[in-house]
Amino acid sequence: MSILKALPRRKIRDQAAEQIKELIATGQLGPGDRLPTESELAETFGISRLSVREATKALEYLGIVEAKTGVGLTVGQIDLERVTEHLVFHPALHRTDPLQLIDTRVIIETGALSHVAQRIAEDNSTYERLQSLVDRSRSARKLQSWIDLDIEFHRTLLESSGLTPLVAFGDLLHVFFQRFRENIKKAQWLEGAESHRRIIESLQAGDIATATDELRQHIEFHKSKV
Repeated sequence: MSILKALPRRKIRDQAAEQIKELIATGQLGPGDRLPTESELAETFGISRLSVREATKALEYLGIVEAKTGVGLTVGQIDLERVTEHLVFHPALHRTDPLQLIDTRVIIETGALSHVAQRIAEDNSTYERLQSLVDRSRSARKLQSWIDLDIEFHRTLLESSGLTPLVAFGDLLHVFFQRFRENIKKAQWLEGAESHRRIIESLQAGDIATATDELRQHIEFHKSKV
């Protein structure tokens, strides 16, 4: 526990939380390991038990630590979905250059395609799930229905890669793209559904280059809305 040290009074709760996260990040504590008690942490940091409790509650919300009856605080498994829900309200996201966000989404989603193609080759049910979303998108009658299905398609595409962290990043970016989708006309959303179809057919054929080009064009369409 030598990494821990007494803290100055400024932003005590946040600094306590940072030191606990540092213990976990440096591998001194791993999932399931028990943390020192509130009293021990308070004494080590030179702060009140209330400040320690506030720090651990913030970490507990994100799943970084867990409070177990009869055990105390243990290192948890980070809940990426909760982290994403928390970050979408950060004002920095809404101040970011839209073109940078579009390019970021291109990198994340196209980077997953080789993994998706491999999963499709191993299990055709992956393709069938994506195809079902395409069919539902093509028959959508309301814009909001199409928006929901578009989000679900791209999320399922990332999920199909098997790279769980990408889903969290994708969810974060989709909050920004909501404003673009709401301005899309019916002809454009129907073309979007056809683009989805071309992407998954290319993946099923193992043609990752064509799928990548199609997905890039599909996402970069939003540049015309900036």
